[in-house]
Parts: sequence; C-alpha cells; structure tokens
Amino acid sequence: MPEVSATALASDHPIFTESIRRIRALLGETGLDPLQQQVLERLVHSSGDPDLAPLLRFSSQACERGLAALKGGAVILTDTAMASAAVAPMASRTLGNPVRCLLDWAPEHSPQGSTRSAAAMQSAWPELTQAAAAAAQPLPIVLVGSAPTALEQLLDQVAEGEPAPSLLIGMPVGFVGVAESKRRLAASDLDQIRLEGSRGGAGLVGAAVNALLRAASSDLS
Repeated sequence: MPEVSATALASDHPIFTESIRRIRALLGETGLDPLQQQVLERLVHSSGDPDLAPLLRFSSQACERGLAALKGGAVILTDTAMASAAVAPMASRTLGNPVRCLLDWAPEHSPQGSTRSAAAMQSAWPELTQAAAAAAQPLPIVLVGSAPTALEQLLDQVAEGEPAPSLLIGMPVGFVGVAESKRRLAASDLDQIRLEGSRGGAGLVGAAVNALLRAASSDLS
C-alpha cells in the first residue's frame, strides 16, 4: 500500500483514527495513490463495506483537480439535501466552501417526461457556472448520489457546450437508470470519481468529497 499522508484534523475522535487504521489493514495493498486511498478509506468508513474497493473508479488526476478546485473556493453542488447535510459540517470546519443543493432550483412538480432533479440541473448549472466565472473561481464540484436523471441532464448540458464541472462524483444508487448513467459518465472525458454497479447514495458522495476537503485542509495547515 502507498504511504498515506497524515490528514488528521484536531477534532478527530480516537475511534475514527482507530477505524481508519483497521480499514487500511483490512484493505491491504490497493495500488491507489495517496489521495485515491483516502477517498476509498472514507467510503469504507461511511458504509462499513470494504467490498466497495473494486468498484471505485477515478479518472486521471481527478482527485488532484478536485483538491485544487476546493482550495480555490469552488461551490459544492449536491443532488439531495441529505448529501448537503453530509458535506456542510466538513466544509465549514475546513475550507469553508459553499454547499448548495440542486433541489433549491427544483420545480414543484416534475415536468412531463422528466424529473424535478433533471429540471433543477437544467436551471442550476448555467447559473452556478456564470457565477463562478464572474467571481474568477473554479467551476463547481458536483455530487450525484441519488438522481441518475440529474447526472444524465448534466452530461447533456456539457455535451451541448456548457462548462464541465471541476469534478463530478457520480455515485447514484439504485436500479432504474443508474447503470446507464454511470456507463455514460465513464465514457465521457469529465474529471470524475464514480462507483460502478448499483451502489451509491448521499452518504458515499459526501464521504468522497469530505476526504478531499480533509486533504486540502491538511495541505494548508
């Protein structure tokens, strides 16, 4: 296993520290680089499931680019309130990145042939990317843990020429539309962290970005 740089925060509980030590021993050699290893460890810690390891995929330099975006003040956009709740405390006590929920843009009812999450992405993404450009900040980091239609919609918008996110963490959970959206993400050239198969969820996308927030905060300390 590659040596993992220390990313402990002053507020870490000894139980957390011991949990990570045991997770590292359980996982053994992974072949991941240190940042990728930290993401994997947080996913296993959050889920209690070491079998996630062979399902985790990273595009080249995904973690490094996500780290740079976080240090630059990038907005973190989540697809659910639950994911926002998983990320906001870590963001607040590390770099202070704004955390926004896609559902703030959602219509009251699903449009014909679409979903509230997809409609929200259609409105939210241009607004957030324009705000990032105006503030000379990195483009948002997007977390999709529950809504494959939101992931599909964002991929459509990028294909049509809208800016790509600094990092897309694509881990929608479930059985309807999930495999298709993950395959399409995998085939794209977006900077991404994704989880293959039907597993995913708000807690896991939150854990992934929280690992990067911890690493970024450690780098600045």
